[in-house]
Amino acid sequence: MEYLKAFLVGGLICCVCQILIDKTALTPARILTGCVVSGVLLGALGLYPALADWAGAGASVPLTGFGNVLAQGTREAVDRQGLLGALTGPLTAASGGIAAAVLFGALAALLFPSREK
Repeated sequence: MEYLKAFLVGGLICCVCQILIDKTALTPARILTGCVVSGVLLGALGLYPALADWAGAGASVPLTGFGNVLAQGTREAVDRQGLLGALTGPLTAASGGIAAAVLFGALAALLFPSREK
């Protein structure tokens, strides 16, 4: 059942984004940014953690989950450090994912060199 819930929620997020790409003049970059911002807003309102608990990876893997991690890290850091936590919290909370993206991007660039078409 966990796989079904993850598939349905993750698929719904992807479907909404695909519909926005197909039916609006928004660029993919703006839609992806909107996904992160919507995750931040839903996380700040306390709605996204409940969805992530219910759907698991279907809610935590897409970009909306990244936005939720940023909101959660900010909230926790502000509680501990005050206003300075608003600057350090999101980076601390998402540092593992950011580091993995940089590492895998560098490995892909080394293994698959670019070439002109």
